[in-house]
Amino acid sequence: MAQFSPQDLAAHLKNGLLSFPATAFNSDLSLDEAGYRSHIEWQSSYDVAGLFAAGGTGEGFSLSPDEAARVVELAVSSSRPEVPVLASASGPTVQAVRNVRDAEAAGAEGVLVLPPYLTECDQDGLYEHVAAICEATSIGVIVYNRANAIYSADTVARLADNHANFIGFKDAIGDIEHLTKVYAKNGDRLFYLGGLPTAETFALPLLQLGMSTYSSAMFNFVPEFALDFYADVRAQNREAVTEKLNRFVLPYLDIRDRGKGYGVSIVKGGLKAIGRDAGPVRPPLHSLSDQDVADLAGLIDAAKIRPNTEIKIGA
Repeated sequence: MAQFSPQDLAAHLKNGLLSFPATAFNSDLSLDEAGYRSHIEWQSSYDVAGLFAAGGTGEGFSLSPDEAARVVELAVSSSRPEVPVLASASGPTVQAVRNVRDAEAAGAEGVLVLPPYLTECDQDGLYEHVAAICEATSIGVIVYNRANAIYSADTVARLADNHANFIGFKDAIGDIEHLTKVYAKNGDRLFYLGGLPTAETFALPLLQLGMSTYSSAMFNFVPEFALDFYADVRAQNREAVTEKLNRFVLPYLDIRDRGKGYGVSIVKGGLKAIGRDAGPVRPPLHSLSDQDVADLAGLIDAAKIRPNTEIKIGA
């Protein structure tokens, strides 16, 4: 049984930092259950508002439905009860419905709807896809506005009007006019989170558009820094945000941009750099080179943000 109602979940998530834990793999690319449990225990020992298991940073796109269900189950059982775990619903509608049912059965509090695979979608099709997911579960549902799933303000409102468990809108496009329309049309009925890669870069300006939170990939390996950055954003402390951008975030982007797909790979590179290796990424992604990892480790040290790798709060 979920600890949070969908509405309580939205209220909880909108006022804290969110993250997508990396999924640990063994050298043969099989799921490393012990490694993943350890990572979730460490991540949830911090004051993070929610963890999205088997999401983009967690390489959910490379997981079979059975693996995705297991990853969510492991995340739920390994996190502190105070930290809600959300899952992902991806692929065709029938698979997304299975994902959300598996997630609810595992004890997840909500689900993020990833774009359907490949095919172009019109607004009616997107509505029916998300509506089927909402109708298949009682937990909270959030849509991810990106790629081939660009939800109009009217479609978002239609979902909100017809499905009480539709609670959130995550954006990875950054179209200011579109975001303004979505927020103006739906207001406080939903909560809004930023999902542009690397979210810290855009966090302060998007706050002005109603996006009170975002998903931080770097929380995976520098959680204290990520939480401090979020606090500065919420305080609208531009000077502190700019200092942290220059000290770590912008140089980090330079390493991230050395290879395609490094937005995910660099997270595992960061974990390796701090001594909490979560294994390789699965193809078609490729892991950072040894030099990239060394450069990232040097940046972490130069920025003076190497974290405490022990559990912070009893999980």
